[in-house]
Amino acid sequence: MIVLTAKYQCKPGMGDKVEEALREMIRLVEQEEGCIHYLVNRSKDNRDEFLLFEQYEDEAALARHSETPYFQRIVLDTVIPLLEKRERTLYTPVQA
Repeated sequence: MIVLTAKYQCKPGMGDKVEEALREMIRLVEQEEGCIHYLVNRSKDNRDEFLLFEQYEDEAALARHSETPYFQRIVLDTVIPLLEKRERTLYTPVQA
């Protein structure tokens, strides 16, 4: 299993446009084979900040996600140009 967190800091005032794009992304990712969780969170204190929590069965599933046409269209072509900063971190779950 692999976990990805992504923190998005939008350009000032772009939070609503980013949220709109991410809402579409949520609907599409929910249908992906190998995706366990895809949670998008918007900061209550800074409406231009988002935290994504993504969990995939394995690294291959994450790679397939990144190669989808809608990832290209929504994240790379739409969301990223609206951001000031994007931080991504990969994790592996700790199990008992």
